[in-house]
Amino acid sequence: MSDTEEVGGEGEAQKPQFKVPKIPDGDKVDFDDIQKKRQNKDLIELQALIDAHFEHRKKEEEELIALKERIEKRRAERAEQNRIRSEKEKERAARREEERLKREEADAKKKADEDAKKKSALSSMGSNYSSHLQKADSKRGGKKETEREKKKKILAGRRKVLNIDHLNEEKLKEKAKELHEWMQTLESEKFDHIERLKKQKYEVTTLRKRVEELSKFSKKGKTVRRK
Repeated sequence: MSDTEEVGGEGEAQKPQFKVPKIPDGDKVDFDDIQKKRQNKDLIELQALIDAHFEHRKKEEEELIALKERIEKRRAERAEQNRIRSEKEKERAARREEERLKREEADAKKKADEDAKKKSALSSMGSNYSSHLQKADSKRGGKKETEREKKKKILAGRRKVLNIDHLNEEKLKEKAKELHEWMQTLESEKFDHIERLKKQKYEVTTLRKRVEELSKFSKKGKTVRRK
């Protein structure tokens, strides 16, 4: 069934009931004219209902088109906002990365300066210490060197100057790790020597006590024989 027929059906259902006109006495009644007038009235009412229906449909279509336009506009606005947010996030990430690189470069430069200062200080200390040993040797005038002095001279000869000016950050980390492991090895050897020294002192003390006891017994034996 079409929209026109539906509207027509609704119009007929809502059509008011007309009273049957009274036929005056003595006058001739034109039933065809009455029927035509009724049909014209029904057609006018039906046309009004059809026009109202299509007007309502047109209004709904316009509202639907406006809604679609608002949705598309909002979608475009969100896409633009997301694009701007993404660009700002990329800019912030680039700034953070640039700042990180600057900090690392500054730290590496600072560390290189400190290492250079340490190197200079160690070189100065080594040269001063060597000159001090030479002066001490000359003052002694050829006296026999003690074990402590020999040890100092050996350590002064073994002390090497750190050559790290040409190393990059990665090589500096490896060098620091190597020195740290070497220090741990020295600490371990130092601990072993200390324990060995303690053991030797204990053995010397024990032997000394035994010698003292033996000397006491020998003195007692001599006294008894004299009596």
